[in-house]
Amino acid sequence: MIRFLLSRLVQGVVVILAVITITFTLSEMVPGGAIRNERNVSEETKKAQEEYFGLNKPWIVRLGLTIKHYATLDLPESYHYKGRGVDEIIASGFPVSATVGMAGLLIALAIGVPLGAIAALRPNTLEDRGSTLAATLGICTPSMVLGPLIAILFGLKLRWFNVAGWFDSSDWVLPALTLGIIYSAYIARLTRGSLRETLAQDFIRTARAKGAGEGSVVFLHAMKLACLPVLNFLGPAAAGLLTGSFIVETVFQLPGLGQFFIAAATNGDHQLTIGISTFYAALIVGFNLLVDIIQAVLNPRIRLHA
Repeated sequence: MIRFLLSRLVQGVVVILAVITITFTLSEMVPGGAIRNERNVSEETKKAQEEYFGLNKPWIVRLGLTIKHYATLDLPESYHYKGRGVDEIIASGFPVSATVGMAGLLIALAIGVPLGAIAALRPNTLEDRGSTLAATLGICTPSMVLGPLIAILFGLKLRWFNVAGWFDSSDWVLPALTLGIIYSAYIARLTRGSLRETLAQDFIRTARAKGAGEGSVVFLHAMKLACLPVLNFLGPAAAGLLTGSFIVETVFQLPGLGQFFIAAATNGDHQLTIGISTFYAALIVGFNLLVDIIQAVLNPRIRLHA
């Protein structure tokens, strides 16, 4: 188990280094930048700013300094938000994205798992077809369409929640519901397929032959293995939800990481772009490691092939 965890940790570090390098290289290929694109600023001021941020140094030196910043957790200052460090900006936007993302994840699980289980337990019935149709519609409906529809219904028509902004304690509901409905569709499809496959295996027939009740067969035996594909999906999905859906945060005007990332790309703030991308990659690595550990606990055979 220790070797299993160490191998995953080493892979995670390699992934994060690759993300930093690739994002840094792509940012360098983009013409201009937050400093070079400033208007009504003298060339002497621009040169002084470039020297302050180290932009006058060779590419490989700046890449090494960037990696050093993230290795020591001493993140650099943002080009656009003068006087604010990248870590400070991430810390200010992440709580909003995390609140919406965690609520969206819980909504997705609360809808998707029961919906998929009902479809798997009653194949080729009205419940199965209805669940499959609902999941397909959820997958095919983009957030830029679903978000405004939910805002119009619950915000403008019923007036239960604010349409946009982050002012009241309930402002997380509509964006979380948007994310939860979309992700619940994927979870429902995965749960249905995995549970049907598990219920057809020999050990399930053996459990039924020994007189085990249907509830015991499904919840104590089948669901334990059927949830593994869902866990695989939840790793990157949870990271994406917690860092904020860029489109959903734009639709509901939330001050989360998504808005900062869009602003960084628009303003040419390469340091903030690299910081948010690296933070996102670190979350994916962390959640995937957590999923690997849970899977190894649920299915010991995974540890043998680590």
